[in-house]
Amino acid sequence: MRISFTKMQGAGNDFVVLDETAGQFGLTSAHYRLLADRHFGVGADQILTVRPSPAAGIDFQYIIHNADGAEVEQCGNGARCFARFVRDRGLCSKDTIRVQTLAGVIEPRLLPDGRVVVNMGEPVFELSAVPFDSGAAQALVYGAWQLWPLELVPGVPSSTVLAAVLSMGNPHAVLLVDDVDAAPVLAQGPLVQKHPAFVRGVNVGFMQIVDRRQIRLRVFERGAGETLACGSGACAAVVAGIRLGLLDGSVEVQARGGKLGMCWDGPGTSVLMTGQAATVFHGEIDLPDHL
Repeated sequence: MRISFTKMQGAGNDFVVLDETAGQFGLTSAHYRLLADRHFGVGADQILTVRPSPAAGIDFQYIIHNADGAEVEQCGNGARCFARFVRDRGLCSKDTIRVQTLAGVIEPRLLPDGRVVVNMGEPVFELSAVPFDSGAAQALVYGAWQLWPLELVPGVPSSTVLAAVLSMGNPHAVLLVDDVDAAPVLAQGPLVQKHPAFVRGVNVGFMQIVDRRQIRLRVFERGAGETLACGSGACAAVVAGIRLGLLDGSVEVQARGGKLGMCWDGPGTSVLMTGQAATVFHGEIDLPDHL
């Protein structure tokens, strides 16, 4: 079958966007993996699918698949690209769009300057909802919050790292580092991501505090590896930094692919993320009918 697609990026986090508002293509996990493949497909961190409204008061449904073909709950940079896509393709004329995701309803808002603000919802700190199983581990108090010890090599205490644990609709572990460029992202990222305490895996953020209003961040994502940016990961890092007493309520996040603006007023309030979203190109690709 031949399908049309749009390649987009937000802060270097890149996506293949599919329009299924007129009917579903019937793609399998193998199809999503092929689309994401940078050698044999289009190449992307995630595949984003636009589907019709599933209920009254909702404008669209937003489906997200990682490069490994697995469906996931949330993608902040993808949400901005989603909003830009439905506006540019004439699917919606609203400035604020209500979108159903696996994690709940989000509301991207398009600004006159081309940027998109996304209400990412409230962070979740209840460990069972992340989900995170602490087992026999004891949290260490840090500021007004806590960090959890994670032994990355069983039986080797020296392999232990400390992580802030929360959900932004998807699970996140945030590690504090002195220098994000020198951080062992590719070595520790997979070990934290597959740690047995995280029942469904986890996105792993490595955060360097520059000052109270600026951080640098690298993220190792579930099903994608290290990406140039991660919107929900940036939200999680800023929330963690604020709860640990290290950051103010408005923070600039410098990812490898660009900058994101974050605002959070504390527990009980939503995280607002602002950033660019851009179309790279449109195209068509032939996919095997059965894969």
